[in-house]
Amino acid sequence: MTFRARHLLGVEPLAPADITALLDLAESYVALNRRTVKHGDALEGLTQINLFFENSTRTQSSFELAGKRLGADVMNMAVAQSSVKKGETLIDTALTLNAMQPDLLVVRHPHSGAVNLLASKVDCAVINAGDGRHEHPTQALLDALTIRRAKGRLHRLTVAICGDIAHSRVARSNLILLGKMENRVRLVGPATLMPSGAREWGCEIYEDMAEGLRGADVVMMLRLQKERMDGGFIPSEREYYHRWGLDGEKLALAAPDAIVMHPGPMNRGVEIDGTIADDINRSVIQAQVEMGVAVRMAAMDLLARNLRAERGVRAAGAGVHV
Repeated sequence: MTFRARHLLGVEPLAPADITALLDLAESYVALNRRTVKHGDALEGLTQINLFFENSTRTQSSFELAGKRLGADVMNMAVAQSSVKKGETLIDTALTLNAMQPDLLVVRHPHSGAVNLLASKVDCAVINAGDGRHEHPTQALLDALTIRRAKGRLHRLTVAICGDIAHSRVARSNLILLGKMENRVRLVGPATLMPSGAREWGCEIYEDMAEGLRGADVVMMLRLQKERMDGGFIPSEREYYHRWGLDGEKLALAAPDAIVMHPGPMNRGVEIDGTIADDINRSVIQAQVEMGVAVRMAAMDLLARNLRAERGVRAAGAGVHV
């Protein structure tokens, strides 16, 4: 394995070989998860804490299931009921958790950079499960695995990422990953939902949905994140769907074998037509959910290997037999 990272805080530090190694290992976990008995032992004896400062049933349950299937002791920390709500700082939280001797810490936080700060204060491996508008690396990796399985490759594809780009850490992580793997990436959406400086990211920008989808191999729709909006970003949901929602007419402009993706949860009738979302011939949305568990198993497995190796070196240096 070429993967030597201490943490998984974003896609940016990963080399193409790291991405390929993680996806290859995830493939083996797809097979394990389809067996009647779904247990492995890669995390046996290790403790995993899921620390979610933002609600996310889908991501948290996926990490919990991944940890348990690999034999970890998994604890979900109820942040809403914790000392954080009583005024404890993020650094105090990190020091408290560190004293519990965890091995893997999975963190989701509403502020960009918060997960990196936590990682600098603990002695365990940290996985970023989404921080502000920064990154969501395991989402990009599971999307990559889904694309690779559906298209037979993860390079030289045209991928259209459509919708609320400005508020999406998913879009950012996917843009970085797909760029590293030599794909042509298009960002499609209204100007009000396109980040400033997006044209400097090495991708194509389209405000017109028809032009953005033309000939695309992959159509990735994003949720309209109304909870992050504090102004009039769109005229109305009805108008948004008319211009930027994915329906049969717009999808017909993409490649005949184009696949449709969505990180979930979906707003049917806002960013995507329900018929398209449920089309078993074009939609891979359910496959994304399945790949999510396998990718998170692979990520935690690789980080655990590196953590054990690091601790082994420390023990040897201290003259301790392990």
